[in-house]
Amino acid sequence: MTSLTRIALNPHNPAVRADLADVDSLHKTLMRLAPDHNSPTPRAAAGLLFRTESGPDPTLLVQTAHTPDLTALPADYGTARTIDLTPLLHSLTLGRTVRYRITAAPTVARSAGNPNRHPVTGKRRGKITHLTGDDAITWWQTRTQTVGLQPITVSGLPKPFPRTRVTRTSPHFILTQFDGIARITDTTLLTHALTTGIGRAKSYGAGLLSLALT
Repeated sequence: MTSLTRIALNPHNPAVRADLADVDSLHKTLMRLAPDHNSPTPRAAAGLLFRTESGPDPTLLVQTAHTPDLTALPADYGTARTIDLTPLLHSLTLGRTVRYRITAAPTVARSAGNPNRHPVTGKRRGKITHLTGDDAITWWQTRTQTVGLQPITVSGLPKPFPRTRVTRTSPHFILTQFDGIARITDTTLLTHALTTGIGRAKSYGAGLLSLALT
């Protein structure tokens, strides 16, 4: 059962402050929600995707492949509510319009032989380049076609990378929040994208696609 949990965080809790300051710490906290997995890719096995939501109060959206164990969260971490996404997944039909939101890490692998091109191949060729602004929106418009959506409207806002502690081995991503309306073109591709995430940086608060039926 794919589940979505909304956690209204307690900003006075030391564990919450630590997690919001360091996404590695946040990732470790959220992995506690999932059953133990004997897997070389525990995040993917747990189906863990998450993002921070903008607003006056800090909020987390957390998606898991199973019902989360909310007792595993630190004491007084926040107020959590979990819903089953199965009805939403079953209601997806061709041609239906939906509202969407995703925080993603748009990138392309530029070919070393032609640095002026921006092929979105999904293959690690050449240098990984982070995209912003209109380039990021173009990336999302192209990507939607591979996940069963046809964008009707798109807005993109830069999102701060959810990390303040930086080390020599820290990954770096430029995040963009995309919102808009789209039409469903392939329910199989869309279901896969919803349950597995889109793009890079899934361990760092990117890739969770949310839909609202219109």
